[in-house]
Amino acid sequence: MQKIKIKNTDLPELSPFGLGTVNAGLSWDHEDAFKIFESYLAAGGNLIDTAHVYSDWIPGEIARAERVVGEWIRNRGHHDDFVLITKGGHPRNETMNISRMSKEEMTGDLDDSLKQLGVDCVDIYFYHRDDLNRSVEELIETMEDFRRAGKIRYYACSNWTTKRMKEADEYARKMGYRGFVANQDMFNIGVKRMNPFSDPTMVVCDPEMLEYHKNSDNLLMPYMGVCSGFFHLLKNKGIDAVKDMCYNTEGNLKVADGIFKLCDEKGYTITQALLGFFRVQDFDVLPLASADNMSQLEELEKALNMEYDPKDYEFLKNC
Repeated sequence: MQKIKIKNTDLPELSPFGLGTVNAGLSWDHEDAFKIFESYLAAGGNLIDTAHVYSDWIPGEIARAERVVGEWIRNRGHHDDFVLITKGGHPRNETMNISRMSKEEMTGDLDDSLKQLGVDCVDIYFYHRDDLNRSVEELIETMEDFRRAGKIRYYACSNWTTKRMKEADEYARKMGYRGFVANQDMFNIGVKRMNPFSDPTMVVCDPEMLEYHKNSDNLLMPYMGVCSGFFHLLKNKGIDAVKDMCYNTEGNLKVADGIFKLCDEKGYTITQALLGFFRVQDFDVLPLASADNMSQLEELEKALNMEYDPKDYEFLKNC
């Protein structure tokens, strides 16, 4: 298995992709959730990603995904064999234009997350969004306070621009801090050719950001790695099923032809072919992936140990 090391940390080497929990408490819960988590670890995975906000759109739910992860951790009695990620500071879904990243709001989110997860410390804690009205100095110092308090081991960012990450890096170096260890932005095989995404608070990884990560100790952890199911729907249900999706462009339809051909030649599933895109980059990329059920999880688990050839993705140059 290809392992990924986050530089200048004492975190273990990480599996090629992390298990996302956006479906926890929806598609799977309780004993089914325990089976999914344990199966992922048994297959060699060791990064589990959740967030404080993974419940806000479900009436009556409180920290749904963190609750599911926490129940599993309590049931097994330890969490020393995987890296645990959660995120805070996400705006309220009904007021996405209003930031929630004051120190008081971040402290509340983190303390809630620790309670739901049933742990004293999170391995990597993410800012789920950015607030351009707050200085990077303020935001880094908030995370450093959490680290000094023993609530988190490392901190990271999600949906930050390259400019802001560089500013944060510069401040962290000046202060002698490790700084951000990872960045979660939207990156996949289709983003280069897609139409603008509907949520402007989500940051798409562009060429400038890719170059930044090639020369940074900040590991890129992309979300939406399977393009929101665009290529799956196109293959299984046809063009009408994807006509309103942002990925539905002439360029991505050409990409689809290449992916489907690759699947036929190599015996990959579409998901496995999409994950292979990250493995053939010329720098470390650790995508997040999720599953609705055990069958989908088994598909992901096989991808953990697959070998991918960069030559198989050269068709992208002509798309």
